Amino acid sequence: MKQMIRWILAALSFMLATGLAACADDTPLPETETPVQPGNEGDNSDEESPMNRNIAIEINGTSFSATLTENEAARVFASMLPLTMQMSELNGNEKYYYLDNDLPTDSYRPGTIQTGDLMLYGSSCVVLFYETFSSGYNYTRLGRIDNPEGLADVVGTGAVTVRFAAQY
Repeated sequence: MKQMIRWILAALSFMLATGLAACADDTPLPETETPVQPGNEGDNSDEESPMNRNIAIEINGTSFSATLTENEAARVFASMLPLTMQMSELNGNEKYYYLDNDLPTDSYRPGTIQTGDLMLYGSSCVVLFYETFSSGYNYTRLGRIDNPEGLADVVGTGAVTVRFAAQY
C-alpha cells in the first residue's frame, strides 16, 4: 500500500513539475485583438440588432398595441410575425394556441396574471389573458398589451382569430 502511495505521489509530482514548466515559458503570446480600422468604430455588424418590441394584436377588428418583453422567447416570437392564430377559450380568463415549433423558455411563477398579459405556457402554447387572477402555474413572459381596457369584451366567450404583427 505504501509503495502505491509513493508511486502516485511521484507521478503527481512529475505532472506538476512538467505542467509548471510549460506555464513558465517567457515567449510572448500573439495579440488576438484586431485593430479598429478608421471608419469602422461604430460598426456592430456581428452583434444582434435590437428587436422591434412594439406589436399590434388585432381581434375581431379591434387593434391593441402591445410591448414584447426583452427575452429570447419574445425575440423568436417577434421573428415569426405576422402570425394569425385561431385561439381557443380556457377557464373564462384566457385564449390559447399551440405553435408548431417550440420557443426558448425562461419560465417563472408570476403569482398574479394581469389582463393583457401575453405568456408562453410550456414551450409552444401562446396564451393571451383577458382577466386578472391568481395562478400557481409557470409561464415565460412574451409581452403585455399596453392598454387592455375592453379586451374581455372583444375576445368574447369562444374561440377567436387573433393576428399578431410588428408595429413600426
